[in-house]
Amino acid sequence: MTNASNAAFTLSNPDGLYDPRGNGYSHVAEVPPGARLLFIAGQGGENAEGKLSSDFTEQASQALANLETALASRGAGLAQIFKLTVLIVDHDQDRLHAWVAQANRIWGQGRQPVCTLIPVPRLALDGMLIEIDAVAAGE
Repeated sequence: MTNASNAAFTLSNPDGLYDPRGNGYSHVAEVPPGARLLFIAGQGGENAEGKLSSDFTEQASQALANLETALASRGAGLAQIFKLTVLIVDHDQDRLHAWVAQANRIWGQGRQPVCTLIPVPRLALDGMLIEIDAVAAGE
């Protein structure tokens, strides 16, 4: 089993399950009683003016920046995220690799949040290619 922890939660990949780190996530997150939880609504790749790039990787990067802004508004950061749900329009291996590269840029190997990736035909806004919601824990 591989483990990574901070004071607010522990991430693990139990023996008997494949190692998911190459796909940018962990299998299990444990949050102890008393941790402060933050639930962040799905963030897309739009900038502060509501503009969307047509490039998937740029939208993924912007969506993560938007998550960071939302967390910072409550005194938290991306390192405190333990659970993600990622919605990707027209998901394929190229978009998976682009997403994993962005996740690894933020969390690196071994600290990747648990994650459910859901391919979808479209999202709320025309041109929106990715949406990410998150749950974070802090002290």
